[in-house]
Amino acid sequence: MVVENIGGGGASLGAAAVARARPDGYTILLGGTQTHVNEALLKSRPLYDPVKDLDPIAGVAANVLCIAVHPAVPVQTLAELIAYAKANPGKLSYGHSGVGSIQHLAGELFKSLAGTPEIVQVPYRGTGPVITDLAGGQIPIGLPGVTGQVLELHRSGRMRVLAVTSPTRLVAAPELPTAAELGFPGMTVTGSIGLLAPAGTPIGIIEQIAQASRTAVAEPAYQQMLIEAGIEPTLDSSPEKFRGSLAADVALWTPVVKALGLKID
Repeated sequence: MVVENIGGGGASLGAAAVARARPDGYTILLGGTQTHVNEALLKSRPLYDPVKDLDPIAGVAANVLCIAVHPAVPVQTLAELIAYAKANPGKLSYGHSGVGSIQHLAGELFKSLAGTPEIVQVPYRGTGPVITDLAGGQIPIGLPGVTGQVLELHRSGRMRVLAVTSPTRLVAAPELPTAAELGFPGMTVTGSIGLLAPAGTPIGIIEQIAQASRTAVAEPAYQQMLIEAGIEPTLDSSPEKFRGSLAADVALWTPVVKALGLKID
């Protein structure tokens, strides 16, 4: 197996390369929510049609976001953050991994649900710089994906995670409340990660790779590795289940993108 990391366009360039590849099972995309949302909603000239040009194989994991603040922000809970933002309009900003990213969309969704439209969004080139500047105090709020690094920074006191966007509490951090249990069920946001093939790949090949994926994810050591990284394993996935998950992700973000009038090309 050869891993080819094709960056650019919020993962769109790599996904487009797979969409154009020969449908023989030898070129597979590790993609998911971002690669579908980008082309379905955010592009006026999409590089590919995520529904017609890619066949889902299986989901393998789900990454969630968190709402985190620098310790200098005088809040301990999500409710206190919202109250502080309303009492100090225009003084807070949040960092995200780039315009059109799930972090960006989630930040705008949170502002809408919390009634805090004056929080300013600050785009970065990737999650790494967001985490660095949040821990360093250059930005007061961040919405990074939950990773082992983020959890360690939270536990060491360099940032304060107020809520996670998973539907239930994380196995790796059960002490962290979900946004849903804090009164924001609309902030249940997960990013599906899985395998996709070029459209037209024979169903026998799709099923073979899906079964191999299920076998891999069922390994306790592999599950533990994902959990320690802040990522939730997706068990017993299938082409149909993964397709449904991706369709639900596009449906979730459609009204947010429309409200923003956002296009990234």
